[in-house]
Amino acid sequence: MAAIQHLVSTWEIAKIGYLVSTWLFPVLIAITLHEAAHGYVAWQLGDPTAKLQGRVTFNPLKHIDPVGTLLLPGLLILIRAPFLFGFAKPVPINFMKLRNPRRDMVWVAMAGPGINFVLALVSAFLVHLAVLAPSFVESWVVQNLVNSILINLVLAVFNLIPLPPLDGGRVAVGLLPHPWSSLLARTERYGLLVLIGLIFIVPLIAGGIGIEFNLFVWLVGVPVETLFNLIAVVAGLR
Repeated sequence: MAAIQHLVSTWEIAKIGYLVSTWLFPVLIAITLHEAAHGYVAWQLGDPTAKLQGRVTFNPLKHIDPVGTLLLPGLLILIRAPFLFGFAKPVPINFMKLRNPRRDMVWVAMAGPGINFVLALVSAFLVHLAVLAPSFVESWVVQNLVNSILINLVLAVFNLIPLPPLDGGRVAVGLLPHPWSSLLARTERYGLLVLIGLIFIVPLIAGGIGIEFNLFVWLVGVPVETLFNLIAVVAGLR
């Protein structure tokens, strides 16, 4: 009996290890290029802050937030949560150093989600090349690429929510007429707290009284599913 329990335990650990390994590389690549893209575009548009602090780099260690990049997504994966959520260290941007702060803020903000959309599409096409991998790792490579499509779409769509300090909020501030843009910009210090409350706390309270309220699924899950299916068709996977 002890031997059987040990075997089962080892098998469970192996399954968890495999699951984590199929998400680790896609997550690291997605957040690294997302943050580096912000810094690179800001640098090209006149603000060298990120470049001077070593954040315009493909080194993931420069962008990792231990809690937001590793602990939180890892826990959500292990408990098989219906959604994946995380964050990296924000790239420092001094918008006043940009050549045209109001206009260039939009380009800097769009750079992160933009590169994630590109990575999702590239990952989908690379699935066709997975057959070139050795047979014993082919399924692992395919799973990494599928997860890459998913995590990049989640990052892109989530960050485009028009609420500062998310990228979508910065885009909205740059595009809205002055009175509205100033009002939205003033919400930045509270924006993340509001978002966490709506995504995590309100659903728990609503569920406790028998009401289904999942803002993350509505704002992110549904668009991601639609885009995932569209990319699969475009890449010839369906």
